Amino acid sequence: MIILEEFRDMLDSIEEEIPEEFFRELNGGILLMENEKIHPKSKGDELKIMGEYVRSHTMGRLIYIYYGSFKAVYRDASYEVLYKEVKHTLLHELTHHLESLAGYRDLEVEDEIGIHNYLKSKEEIQ
Repeated sequence: MIILEEFRDMLDSIEEEIPEEFFRELNGGILLMENEKIHPKSKGDELKIMGEYVRSHTMGRLIYIYYGSFKAVYRDASYEVLYKEVKHTLLHELTHHLESLAGYRDLEVEDEIGIHNYLKSKEEIQ
């Protein structure tokens, strides 16, 4: 796995590929967090949060990208695979941002369905 500084450079490179309009009103920007984040509904530590779109009255609209989560999940991945996954995550979070601006929740609902299916699969195993 690449070190944090290389990951930051990768994220910056991905940002540069994305049209500037996508970042409109993302006043908190994209914050790279060093820690790993576990989803609160995870059964154990298996369900990692890779990125997160946040709307806050104090901080505004921003995206968190969790280096520690990528490090845990993609520790043995090639640079190319990691690049693809980081880009996918950033685009996913930007989609949340754009939907929020437009008053839509489609991706949020899709994510909720994914968590529901995860929890249902865990119940079936037990």
